[in-house]
Amino acid sequence: MIGRKWGALAVLGAGLVVSGCQSAAIDTTETTAITPISKDISATDLEAGKAQFREANYGLAEKHFRKAVELRADNAEAWMGLAASYDQLGRFDFADRAYDQLIKVAGRQPRIVNNMGYSKLLRGDKKAARKLLAEAQAAMPGDVVVEANLNLLAKG
Repeated sequence: MIGRKWGALAVLGAGLVVSGCQSAAIDTTETTAITPISKDISATDLEAGKAQFREANYGLAEKHFRKAVELRADNAEAWMGLAASYDQLGRFDFADRAYDQLIKVAGRQPRIVNNMGYSKLLRGDKKAARKLLAEAQAAMPGDVVVEANLNLLAKG
């Protein structure tokens, strides 16, 4: 009889141990209802790059624009800012690479061509600048920025 009691207690004890390991104690709240954040992770650096560029802090602008394109390689605005920053820093080799990538991302748009023309103007390549700025002017006749760049070209 004592053997049966110990056997019954052992079975009861084992049952308690096993029941303590069941998933009833696990939190089964579904977390898939939480929507993921869809924020553009490069936006912060893009905005910081623009702010630094406006303040003529071209080195810091380059740093933020570069990080923005590293975070999101299809960010045309960041590529444009990066290329313009390189132009202002006199790093025309890097500017050319950034413009090439920008055209791959956004296509050959008049604003891009205008910036490329200004880049050539900064380098003293008047012939290439004239050609690019004329292309931009044909696509955006009367645009203030293009006209200003053409005036700079005529004065230089």
